Amino acid sequence: MHYSLLPVFSFFIGIVVGLTGIGGASLITPMLIFLFQVPPSIAVSSDVVAATLMKFVGGYKHWQQRTVDVQVVKWLAFGSVPGSLFGVGILHFIKQTGEQNLDDILLHLVGMMILFMSLLALTQLLVLWFFPDLKLPELPKFDLTTKLGCVYAMSVGAVLGCLVGLTSVSSGSMFALVLIAFFQLETRKLVGTDISQAAILLFFTSLGHLTLGTVDWSLVLPIWLGSVPGVLLGAKLCQLAPQRPLRFIIYTILLMASYKLVSPVGV
Repeated sequence: MHYSLLPVFSFFIGIVVGLTGIGGASLITPMLIFLFQVPPSIAVSSDVVAATLMKFVGGYKHWQQRTVDVQVVKWLAFGSVPGSLFGVGILHFIKQTGEQNLDDILLHLVGMMILFMSLLALTQLLVLWFFPDLKLPELPKFDLTTKLGCVYAMSVGAVLGCLVGLTSVSSGSMFALVLIAFFQLETRKLVGTDISQAAILLFFTSLGHLTLGTVDWSLVLPIWLGSVPGVLLGAKLCQLAPQRPLRFIIYTILLMASYKLVSPVGV
């Protein structure tokens, strides 16, 4: 498929990101691999760089709307940034040794990450949907007014940040689940906080991926052209759109995409 269509697809993905806080890398990376036949290593690195601007624009819009929890963003970033750089370091090691095919490894890593994230999110949505009165065991809330709560936040951020550095996936999706489970944020601030922390994480991750030499600017620029206005529109509509049906549709699409990524036939 010709790259001239990339801004069009990116525009709709930007709307999804602005609306829900999820779907950036999870949708763009498979799109580049399947529709535009981009090698996985180039797709992941280009996606990280492209998603950074999209997340910053969306985060700024939510900050203007005062729908961001700054303390949560700060403590997650203290862990996720070094974690993501460690993940990029692993990619450097794989590339330099040359013993393994980086594209094959990333193809399956991205697929497994999206598959795991989609299954987890869909399970949570379906349980809440069909059993709204079901009392599930509550996970401990991270109290950021205590040192222990801050350490917990940084630890979770470091683990997820490493996965983002490796695959570009879950800067929004997995962190959204963490924000719900361990920070119990109000719905009004969930999307804005998710996008804002992802913006900081992806900025440093993109610097790491630039050193890999696998960023294709002929992909990054068209993605920016479409995704930036899309995420602005999505952020504006965020407070009006029903979140649960939207997330269900997105995670179902991601589940199908991840199955194709991890299947033996591959791309």
